[in-house]
Amino acid sequence: MALNKVEICGVETSTLPTLSHDEMKSLMARAHDGDAEARRELIQANLRLVLSVIQRFHNRGENMDDLFQVGCIGLMKGLDNFDMSLNVRLSTYCVPMIIGEIRRYLRDNNAVRVSRSMRDTAYRALRTRDQLSAGGGHEPTVAEIAREMSLPEEDVVLAMEAIQDPVSLFDPVYQNNGDAIYLVDQLKDDRVSEDDWVRDLSISHALDKLQDRERAIIRQRYFQGRTQMEVASEIGISQAQVSRLEKAALQTMRKYI
Repeated sequence: MALNKVEICGVETSTLPTLSHDEMKSLMARAHDGDAEARRELIQANLRLVLSVIQRFHNRGENMDDLFQVGCIGLMKGLDNFDMSLNVRLSTYCVPMIIGEIRRYLRDNNAVRVSRSMRDTAYRALRTRDQLSAGGGHEPTVAEIAREMSLPEEDVVLAMEAIQDPVSLFDPVYQNNGDAIYLVDQLKDDRVSEDDWVRDLSISHALDKLQDRERAIIRQRYFQGRTQMEVASEIGISQAQVSRLEKAALQTMRKYI
């Protein structure tokens, strides 16, 4: 399914209704009083929120129709629990609910399996974090979450990390005019320093300046570890000639290294 199509899961996105603030408040009040039709209208009017969220997950290889349906569950939870007395926009409240529902779905269907007990601990930690955040007005620390759960901090950290979504090395982290920079481009291999890379590049450049026979001698002597006698036998000249050509080749390469 392409994201630019106007139909998704049988829904014509181009015909979705748009409600005013007063209409939204009226429908919300009726829906919270048990009016099923008002609830249906609210869901229909806010499906664009789900569509905007699932676009963040389009590069995961997941079926977008499945993500849309999961996102709709998050939307319905958000609508059912929204407190109209709070000075918060409906979208501000519902979007995190939609994202959370999709992330739970992705974690539960992840190829990387996490034990049930650790997953339960992680979900308890997430609920505890939300409760502490709502009650205290600030983002709780790991220590506060662990204390509330009566668990060691290490257990909470391990559980939370275990349910994190794996990241592909080829996930784009920045894109400009179609030229993407991927995560793999940002990683450093400590086994190879920048100096090593520059040196190897200059050696390659210097080798290109040699005659074919000189280049063959240098490659066999310094890249393959062969003796002058072995090289002489290989190319059909004397050891003295190999020695002379080798020295001349090294002098030429020094000009470019």
